[in-house]
Amino acid sequence: MPHLRTAHHLARLMAIGLGFLALPAFGEGSASVPSGIAASHDRVQTVYDCRQLESAPPAIAPDQWFERSIWATHCYRYQARAVRVVDDDVVTLSLVRDINNGVESDRMFFLNGPSRSLRREGGSMRFQLSTDGELAAPASPDALLQHLSELYRLRFRGEERIANRAAVAVEFVPLDSLRYGYRLWLDRATGIPLKRALLDNQGGVLESFELVELTPPDLYDGEVELLEPPSSAALEWKAGWLPAGFISQPLMALASPEDNPRRHKLYSDGLATISLFVEPLVAEGALRPGLHRLGANHAAVRRIERGDETLQAVAVGELPPNVLMRVVEMLQFSDTDSATDSAS
Repeated sequence: MPHLRTAHHLARLMAIGLGFLALPAFGEGSASVPSGIAASHDRVQTVYDCRQLESAPPAIAPDQWFERSIWATHCYRYQARAVRVVDDDVVTLSLVRDINNGVESDRMFFLNGPSRSLRREGGSMRFQLSTDGELAAPASPDALLQHLSELYRLRFRGEERIANRAAVAVEFVPLDSLRYGYRLWLDRATGIPLKRALLDNQGGVLESFELVELTPPDLYDGEVELLEPPSSAALEWKAGWLPAGFISQPLMALASPEDNPRRHKLYSDGLATISLFVEPLVAEGALRPGLHRLGANHAAVRRIERGDETLQAVAVGELPPNVLMRVVEMLQFSDTDSATDSAS
Protein backbone atom coordinates (compact mmCIF):
# COMPACT_ATOMS: atom_id res chain seq x y z
CA MET A 1 0.00 0.00 0.00
CA PRO A 2 1.08 3.65 -0.17
CA HIS A 3 2.86 5.17 2.82
CA LEU A 4 0.88 4.32 5.96
CA ARG A 5 -0.54 7.81 6.49
CA THR A 6 -1.44 8.10 2.81
CA ALA A 7 -3.15 4.71 2.87
CA HIS A 8 -5.21 5.75 5.89
CA HIS A 9 -6.15 9.03 4.26
CA LEU A 10 -7.08 7.36 0.97
CA ALA A 11 -9.46 5.03 2.78
CA ARG A 12 -11.06 7.91 4.64
CA LEU A 13 -11.31 10.08 1.54
CA MET A 14 -13.14 7.39 -0.43
CA ALA A 15 -15.35 6.40 2.49
CA ILE A 16 -16.43 9.89 3.42
CA GLY A 17 -17.00 10.91 -0.20
CA LEU A 18 -19.38 8.00 -0.70
CA GLY A 19 -20.66 7.86 2.84
CA PHE A 20 -22.10 11.34 2.93
CA LEU A 21 -23.16 11.32 -0.74
CA ALA A 22 -21.45 14.71 -1.02
CA LEU A 23 -22.54 16.83 -3.97
CA PRO A 24 -21.00 20.11 -5.14
CA ALA A 25 -22.33 23.17 -3.35
CA PHE A 26 -23.64 26.53 -4.48
CA GLY A 27 -21.42 29.57 -4.25
CA GLU A 28 -20.68 33.04 -5.43
CA GLY A 29 -19.44 34.19 -8.82
CA SER A 30 -22.70 34.25 -10.83
CA ALA A 31 -25.62 36.61 -11.17
CA SER A 32 -27.91 33.58 -10.94
CA VAL A 33 -26.97 32.69 -7.36
CA PRO A 34 -30.23 32.30 -5.38
CA SER A 35 -31.04 35.11 -2.99
CA GLY A 36 -30.68 32.79 -0.03
CA ILE A 37 -26.92 32.44 -0.60
CA ALA A 38 -24.33 35.04 0.29
CA ALA A 39 -20.55 35.06 0.37
CA SER A 40 -18.15 36.08 3.11
CA HIS A 41 -14.43 36.75 3.16
CA ASP A 42 -13.27 35.29 6.45
CA ARG A 43 -13.13 31.55 7.17
CA VAL A 44 -16.75 31.38 6.01
CA GLN A 45 -16.82 30.94 2.25
CA THR A 46 -20.54 30.57 1.53
CA VAL A 47 -23.73 31.08 3.53
CA TYR A 48 -27.04 29.25 2.93
CA ASP A 49 -30.27 30.66 4.29
CA CYS A 50 -32.04 27.33 4.78
CA ARG A 51 -35.32 29.09 5.56
CA GLN A 52 -35.58 29.71 1.81
CA LEU A 53 -36.46 26.03 1.31
CA GLU A 54 -39.81 26.44 3.07
CA SER A 55 -41.11 28.65 0.24
CA ALA A 56 -39.07 27.20 -2.64
CA PRO A 57 -41.11 26.10 -5.70
CA PRO A 58 -41.36 22.34 -6.24
CA ALA A 59 -38.68 20.66 -8.33
CA ILE A 60 -39.92 19.33 -11.67
CA ALA A 61 -37.08 18.91 -14.18
CA PRO A 62 -34.00 16.74 -13.46
CA ASP A 63 -31.74 19.77 -13.10
CA GLN A 64 -34.16 21.27 -10.56
CA TRP A 65 -34.05 18.07 -8.52
CA PHE A 66 -30.26 18.12 -8.64
CA GLU A 67 -30.26 21.72 -7.41
CA ARG A 68 -32.69 20.85 -4.63
CA SER A 69 -30.43 17.99 -3.51
CA ILE A 70 -27.53 20.38 -3.12
CA TRP A 71 -29.56 22.57 -0.78
CA ALA A 72 -30.75 19.49 1.10
CA THR A 73 -27.20 18.24 1.55
CA HIS A 74 -26.47 21.32 3.67
CA CYS A 75 -29.77 22.25 5.30
CA TYR A 76 -31.14 19.13 7.00
CA ARG A 77 -30.24 17.37 10.24
CA TYR A 78 -30.84 13.65 10.62
CA GLN A 79 -29.48 10.28 11.65
CA ALA A 80 -29.34 7.28 9.35
CA ARG A 81 -28.18 3.71 8.84
CA ALA A 82 -26.61 2.90 5.49
CA VAL A 83 -25.03 0.10 3.47
CA ARG A 84 -22.27 0.32 0.91
CA VAL A 85 -22.05 -2.58 -1.55
CA VAL A 86 -19.14 -3.39 -3.87
CA ASP A 87 -19.30 -6.86 -5.44
CA ASP A 88 -19.62 -9.22 -2.44
CA ASP A 89 -18.30 -6.67 0.06
CA VAL A 90 -20.99 -5.07 2.24
CA VAL A 91 -20.18 -2.29 4.72
CA THR A 92 -22.77 -1.07 7.20
CA LEU A 93 -22.57 2.41 8.68
CA SER A 94 -24.27 4.77 11.08
CA LEU A 95 -24.45 8.44 10.03
CA VAL A 96 -25.11 11.49 12.18
CA ARG A 97 -25.62 14.84 10.50
CA ASP A 98 -26.01 17.93 12.68
CA ILE A 99 -25.88 21.73 12.39
CA ASN A 100 -24.74 23.79 15.38
CA ASN A 101 -24.61 27.58 15.28
CA GLY A 102 -24.67 27.49 11.49
CA VAL A 103 -21.78 25.02 11.13
CA GLU A 104 -22.35 21.55 9.64
CA SER A 105 -21.04 18.47 11.41
CA ASP A 106 -20.97 14.96 9.90
CA ARG A 107 -20.00 11.77 11.70
CA MET A 108 -19.74 8.26 10.31
CA PHE A 109 -19.35 5.04 12.30
CA PHE A 110 -18.46 1.71 10.67
CA LEU A 111 -20.66 -1.01 12.16
CA ASN A 112 -18.88 -4.07 10.76
CA GLY A 113 -15.21 -4.92 10.31
CA PRO A 114 -12.55 -2.93 12.18
CA SER A 115 -13.93 -0.27 14.52
CA ARG A 116 -13.54 3.09 12.76
CA SER A 117 -15.17 6.48 12.69
CA LEU A 118 -14.87 9.67 10.66
CA ARG A 119 -15.91 13.24 11.24
CA ARG A 120 -16.09 16.38 9.15
CA GLU A 121 -17.07 19.95 9.95
CA GLY A 122 -17.80 22.97 7.81
CA GLY A 123 -19.59 21.42 4.84
CA SER A 124 -19.00 18.77 2.20
CA MET A 125 -16.73 18.92 -0.80
CA ARG A 126 -17.81 21.72 -3.15
CA PHE A 127 -16.83 22.13 -6.81
CA GLN A 128 -14.90 25.20 -7.91
CA LEU A 129 -14.30 26.26 -11.51
CA SER A 130 -10.90 27.61 -10.51
CA THR A 131 -8.60 27.88 -7.49
CA ASP A 132 -7.63 31.44 -8.40
CA GLY A 133 -9.38 34.79 -8.67
CA GLU A 134 -13.14 35.34 -8.65
CA LEU A 135 -13.90 31.73 -9.57
CA ALA A 136 -12.12 30.43 -6.45
CA ALA A 137 -15.45 29.79 -4.72
CA PRO A 138 -18.15 27.12 -5.02
CA ALA A 139 -19.69 27.20 -8.49
CA SER A 140 -23.20 28.61 -8.81
CA PRO A 141 -25.97 26.18 -9.80
CA ASP A 142 -26.10 27.52 -13.37
CA ALA A 143 -22.32 27.40 -13.75
CA LEU A 144 -22.13 23.90 -12.29
CA LEU A 145 -24.94 22.51 -14.45
CA GLN A 146 -23.46 24.17 -17.54
CA HIS A 147 -20.12 22.55 -16.77
CA LEU A 148 -21.69 19.14 -16.19
CA SER A 149 -23.82 19.43 -19.36
CA GLU A 150 -20.61 19.39 -21.40
CA LEU A 151 -19.61 16.07 -19.81
CA TYR A 152 -22.86 14.24 -18.93
CA ARG A 153 -26.47 13.98 -20.04
CA LEU A 154 -28.92 14.38 -17.15
CA ARG A 155 -32.19 12.42 -17.29
CA PHE A 156 -34.98 10.99 -15.13
CA ARG A 157 -34.90 7.29 -14.17
CA GLY A 158 -38.31 6.95 -12.55
CA GLU A 159 -39.35 6.71 -8.89
CA GLU A 160 -38.70 4.13 -6.17
CA ARG A 161 -39.10 3.63 -2.43
CA ILE A 162 -35.82 4.00 -0.51
CA ALA A 163 -35.61 3.84 3.30
CA ASN A 164 -39.42 3.73 3.34
CA ARG A 165 -39.55 7.11 1.58
CA ALA A 166 -40.64 8.10 -1.95
CA ALA A 167 -37.58 8.85 -4.07
CA VAL A 168 -36.99 10.39 -7.50
CA ALA A 169 -34.14 8.89 -9.53
CA VAL A 170 -31.94 11.03 -11.80
CA GLU A 171 -28.98 9.82 -13.83
CA PHE A 172 -25.83 11.43 -15.19
CA VAL A 173 -24.84 9.62 -18.39
CA PRO A 174 -21.22 10.34 -19.48
CA LEU A 175 -20.70 11.75 -22.97
CA ASP A 176 -17.32 10.02 -23.35
CA SER A 177 -15.56 6.86 -22.19
CA LEU A 178 -13.23 8.70 -19.80
CA ARG A 179 -15.60 8.64 -16.82
CA TYR A 180 -18.39 6.57 -15.28
CA GLY A 181 -22.06 7.40 -14.86
CA TYR A 182 -23.98 8.17 -11.68
CA ARG A 183 -27.55 7.48 -10.61
CA LEU A 184 -28.98 9.36 -7.65
CA TRP A 185 -32.19 8.65 -5.75
CA LEU A 186 -33.45 11.85 -4.08
CA ASP A 187 -36.04 12.07 -1.32
CA ARG A 188 -39.20 13.48 -2.89
CA ALA A 189 -40.11 15.42 0.27
CA THR A 190 -36.72 17.03 0.98
CA GLY A 191 -34.27 16.32 -1.87
CA ILE A 192 -31.88 14.49 0.49
CA PRO A 193 -29.80 11.94 -1.46
CA LEU A 194 -31.02 8.51 -0.31
CA LYS A 195 -28.98 6.31 -2.65
CA ARG A 196 -26.11 6.61 -5.10
CA ALA A 197 -24.92 4.11 -7.69
CA LEU A 198 -21.73 4.26 -9.73
CA LEU A 199 -22.30 2.87 -13.25
CA ASP A 200 -19.76 1.46 -15.69
CA ASN A 201 -19.75 2.24 -19.41
CA GLN A 202 -22.29 -0.54 -20.04
CA GLY A 203 -24.66 0.69 -17.34
CA GLY A 204 -23.74 -2.00 -14.80
CA VAL A 205 -23.58 -1.07 -11.12
CA LEU A 206 -19.99 -0.90 -9.83
CA GLU A 207 -20.85 0.34 -6.37
CA SER A 208 -23.91 1.49 -4.46
CA PHE A 209 -24.46 3.43 -1.26
CA GLU A 210 -27.95 3.45 0.23
CA LEU A 211 -29.64 4.79 3.32
CA VAL A 212 -31.81 2.00 4.72
CA GLU A 213 -33.17 3.85 7.75
CA LEU A 214 -33.62 7.59 8.20
CA THR A 215 -34.95 9.63 11.12
CA PRO A 216 -37.43 12.38 10.15
CA PRO A 217 -35.22 15.10 8.58
CA ASP A 218 -35.16 18.39 10.48
CA LEU A 219 -34.81 21.54 8.35
CA TYR A 220 -32.37 23.95 10.00
CA ASP A 221 -34.10 27.24 10.81
CA GLY A 222 -31.30 29.65 10.02
CA GLU A 223 -28.16 30.21 7.99
CA VAL A 224 -25.57 27.49 7.35
CA GLU A 225 -21.96 28.55 6.89
CA LEU A 226 -19.56 26.67 4.63
CA LEU A 227 -16.04 27.15 5.93
CA GLU A 228 -13.23 28.03 3.57
CA PRO A 229 -11.07 24.95 2.84
CA PRO A 230 -7.62 24.93 4.45
CA SER A 231 -4.74 26.03 2.24
CA SER A 232 -2.81 23.20 0.63
CA ALA A 233 0.93 22.92 0.99
CA ALA A 234 2.88 24.13 -2.05
CA LEU A 235 3.94 21.08 -4.07
CA GLU A 236 6.44 20.79 -6.89
CA TRP A 237 4.25 18.52 -9.01
CA LYS A 238 0.83 18.44 -10.66
CA ALA A 239 -1.17 16.40 -13.14
CA GLY A 240 0.16 16.97 -16.65
CA TRP A 241 -2.95 15.45 -18.26
CA LEU A 242 -6.55 15.15 -17.08
CA PRO A 243 -9.80 14.16 -18.79
CA ALA A 244 -11.83 17.08 -20.11
CA GLY A 245 -13.64 18.98 -17.38
CA PHE A 246 -11.39 18.01 -14.46
CA ILE A 247 -10.23 21.03 -12.45
CA SER A 248 -7.94 21.33 -9.43
CA GLN A 249 -9.96 21.58 -6.21
CA PRO A 250 -9.25 22.80 -2.67
CA LEU A 251 -8.80 20.07 -0.11
CA MET A 252 -11.47 19.55 2.50
CA ALA A 253 -10.15 18.52 5.90
CA LEU A 254 -10.90 14.95 6.95
CA ALA A 255 -10.19 13.72 10.42
CA SER A 256 -10.54 10.69 12.64
CA PRO A 257 -9.68 10.13 16.30
CA GLU A 258 -6.40 8.38 15.46
CA ASP A 259 -5.05 10.46 12.57
CA ASN A 260 -4.71 13.97 11.17
CA PRO A 261 -5.72 15.03 7.65
CA ARG A 262 -3.06 14.77 4.96
CA ARG A 263 -2.41 17.06 2.01
CA HIS A 264 -2.39 15.92 -1.61
CA LYS A 265 -3.84 17.14 -4.92
CA LEU A 266 -7.51 16.72 -5.71
CA TYR A 267 -9.15 17.11 -9.13
CA SER A 268 -12.86 16.91 -10.01
CA ASP A 269 -15.22 17.27 -12.97
CA GLY A 270 -18.10 18.18 -10.64
CA LEU A 271 -19.03 14.56 -9.89
CA ALA A 272 -15.99 12.29 -10.20
CA THR A 273 -12.73 12.94 -8.36
CA ILE A 274 -9.06 12.02 -8.79
CA SER A 275 -6.75 12.03 -5.76
CA LEU A 276 -3.08 12.27 -6.64
CA PHE A 277 -0.30 11.47 -4.16
CA VAL A 278 3.46 11.71 -4.68
CA GLU A 279 5.88 10.85 -1.86
CA PRO A 280 9.26 9.23 -1.22
CA LEU A 281 9.21 5.46 -1.66
CA VAL A 282 9.74 3.54 1.58
CA ALA A 283 9.98 -0.24 1.87
CA GLU A 284 6.97 -0.71 4.14
CA GLY A 285 4.82 1.56 1.95
CA ALA A 286 5.85 0.24 -1.47
CA LEU A 287 3.15 -0.65 -3.99
CA ARG A 288 3.77 -2.72 -7.08
CA PRO A 289 3.77 -0.38 -10.11
CA GLY A 290 0.65 -0.76 -12.23
CA LEU A 291 -3.04 -0.99 -11.38
CA HIS A 292 -4.64 -1.98 -8.08
CA ARG A 293 -8.36 -2.30 -7.38
CA LEU A 294 -9.81 -0.65 -4.26
CA GLY A 295 -13.48 -1.60 -4.31
CA ALA A 296 -15.05 0.33 -7.19
CA ASN A 297 -11.97 2.55 -7.26
CA HIS A 298 -8.67 1.83 -8.92
CA ALA A 299 -5.21 3.00 -7.91
CA ALA A 300 -2.61 3.58 -10.61
CA VAL A 301 0.94 3.37 -9.23
CA ARG A 302 4.21 4.52 -10.75
CA ARG A 303 7.77 4.97 -9.50
CA ILE A 304 9.83 7.98 -10.51
CA GLU A 305 13.58 8.50 -10.22
CA ARG A 306 14.51 12.10 -9.42
CA GLY A 307 18.17 12.59 -8.61
CA ASP A 308 19.06 10.30 -5.72
CA GLU A 309 15.45 9.85 -4.66
CA THR A 310 12.78 7.38 -5.76
CA LEU A 311 9.22 8.66 -5.58
CA GLN A 312 5.97 6.74 -5.59
CA ALA A 313 3.05 8.35 -7.43
CA VAL A 314 -0.50 7.08 -6.83
CA ALA A 315 -3.68 8.22 -8.60
CA VAL A 316 -6.98 7.03 -7.09
CA GLY A 317 -10.49 7.63 -8.33
CA GLU A 318 -13.85 6.31 -9.52
CA LEU A 319 -12.68 6.29 -13.13
CA PRO A 320 -11.77 3.71 -15.77
CA PRO A 321 -8.35 2.27 -14.89
CA ASN A 322 -6.73 3.30 -18.18
CA VAL A 323 -7.62 6.93 -17.40
CA LEU A 324 -5.93 6.80 -13.99
CA MET A 325 -2.88 5.14 -15.52
CA ARG A 326 -2.52 7.93 -18.04
CA VAL A 327 -2.88 10.55 -15.29
CA VAL A 328 -0.05 9.05 -13.24
CA GLU A 329 2.15 8.55 -16.34
CA MET A 330 1.80 12.23 -17.32
CA LEU A 331 2.78 13.66 -13.94
CA GLN A 332 4.49 17.03 -14.33
CA PHE A 333 7.13 18.57 -12.07
CA SER A 334 7.74 22.30 -11.74
CA ASP A 335 11.38 22.09 -12.85
CA THR A 336 10.80 19.85 -15.89
CA ASP A 337 8.28 19.55 -18.70
CA SER A 338 7.15 16.14 -17.46
CA ALA A 339 8.32 13.14 -15.53
CA THR A 340 7.34 10.49 -18.05
CA ASP A 341 10.88 9.70 -19.17
CA SER A 342 11.99 8.73 -15.67
CA ALA A 343 9.13 6.38 -14.91
CA SER A 344 9.66 2.74 -14.01
